[in-house]
Amino acid sequence: MKILLAAINAKYIHSNLAVYSLRAYANRYAGEIRIKEYTINQPLDGILMDLYEEKPDVICFSCYLWNITCVEQLLAEIPKVLPDTRLWLGGPEVSWNAVEILKRYPAVEGVMCGEGEETFLELTDYFHGCGRDLSDIRGIAYRLPGQLPSVTGSRPAIDLSSIPFVYGNTENFKNRIIYYESSRGCPFSCSYCLSSVDRCLRFRDLELVKKELQFFIDHEVPQVKFVDRTFNCRHDHAMAVWSYIVEHDRGKTNFHFEIAADLLNEEEIRLIKSMRPGLIQLEIGVQSTNERTIREIRRTMKTERVRKVTAAVRENRNVHQHLDLIAGLPWEDCESFAASFNDVYGMRPEQLQLGFLKVLKGSLMHEKAEEYGLLYQDRPPYEVLSTRWLSYGDVIRLKKVEEMVEVYYNSAQFVNTMRELESEFPSPFAMYEALAGYYGENGLFDISHSRIARYEILYRFICGLGVKNPEEYREWLTLDMYLRDNVRNRPEFLGENTVTKDEAAQFYRMEAREHCWLRDYEGYDSRQMRKMTHLERIRGKLLLFDYRKRDPLTGDAAVCEVSVRYEGTRKDDRE
Repeated sequence: MKILLAAINAKYIHSNLAVYSLRAYANRYAGEIRIKEYTINQPLDGILMDLYEEKPDVICFSCYLWNITCVEQLLAEIPKVLPDTRLWLGGPEVSWNAVEILKRYPAVEGVMCGEGEETFLELTDYFHGCGRDLSDIRGIAYRLPGQLPSVTGSRPAIDLSSIPFVYGNTENFKNRIIYYESSRGCPFSCSYCLSSVDRCLRFRDLELVKKELQFFIDHEVPQVKFVDRTFNCRHDHAMAVWSYIVEHDRGKTNFHFEIAADLLNEEEIRLIKSMRPGLIQLEIGVQSTNERTIREIRRTMKTERVRKVTAAVRENRNVHQHLDLIAGLPWEDCESFAASFNDVYGMRPEQLQLGFLKVLKGSLMHEKAEEYGLLYQDRPPYEVLSTRWLSYGDVIRLKKVEEMVEVYYNSAQFVNTMRELESEFPSPFAMYEALAGYYGENGLFDISHSRIARYEILYRFICGLGVKNPEEYREWLTLDMYLRDNVRNRPEFLGENTVTKDEAAQFYRMEAREHCWLRDYEGYDSRQMRKMTHLERIRGKLLLFDYRKRDPLTGDAAVCEVSVRYEGTRKDDRE
């Protein structure tokens, strides 16, 4: 028998932990179970042809918000070309309405609801005729020929330590993100989130976790993303994991954690501040700083504590912090959202994710949609269109602000310029809204701009503001541009470099001989050094950008000020 576990991921770099977990748990049938991963960007015909050529006896699709449309289109076509193949579904996007799914797709035999490891193993027994009836398998909805759908009882939560480690080797995951689970369930009840449905919080045995972390470290996996919903909800667990990766770090692997910042205690903060830059990154869901909104969505969060914790973590500049906001929550209009935005922006995260409410079916938010006046898209991802407090016009306005934040903040390519530009506006939100207005007025949305063009657009926007000294902003833009790349074709708006060719040539000849500023460049001649570095005079200072040395957090080139005159001098004459 050939059983296919099919996952359709959002991007190639993603992997689907669920299907690997199902196969690992049903390891006695491992030789008959094959995993196929696709992406939503692949032509559906290509996926259909590949499934056909596999000739499976059973296909089990892993269904999520991002892929359900693709899966449903395939469900309409597969029975035509593989009429004898049995179709099963699982995942959060079909668990909440399994009977409706069975009625909509007559060719689908059943749906696994909730946790799938034990259910899939028992189903595989059933496929092999091991004396088990579908009615005996808990956690499924199914339909026998000529009968109406039936639903079995829910399944108890699984012992997380009973699931085998899914990454026996890393060959299949080169250039892809590896996902890892050390706990399952969520202690909170946020009304917009399906994770709150699983309140049975469980942790994987720490000795197993440490062994598996060592596997990632030994294999120098670039990034491991923990899928734990609130990783630091149990202090001893978080400390054990973080302490282990600090003690065994080899300088290669980055670990990503989703945390509640206000739960971090002083011991955890001290440990985090001691970490190698880039060892971990933290995703923190703030969502809103409107206290009434926070109460209404059943969220527990102390905004002032979040502000203090993020500031403490930021002090050592060694941890990437990613803070999230959600537009469209109850009791939050444009003015309130702008206040939340300004509050979170003031925390200076490395990334500020401005997202929009997704009204997930099965969530409390979905149940209260009428009360909140929630209108949302019928198609996935069921994104908000309007609420009692936010019109569709407001949503469009915030969408444009979101794009400006992505380009001019989250890219980290305009850090110095945007920080200076804040002084020209009453608030950060007002700044990004004005920038969005400029884009709209000049027909700049929906165009694929180059990075250089983004700098030019920002400079024109700044000049249009009537600032006192646009030359200062041109210098900040120059700094930001060369922090990222040694731009060979200098944009016209920057003007000529005030470091002349002769001055630069003299500097590099001296460095090739004496290595006063470029001490790790022994063995390189002046021409080679010039290709790997850049000299620029900014705000009266001669700056040297070194592209061999980059900030592990931001990717910016190392910069030093060449603070002595080198013309006609020898090294031992300089201070």
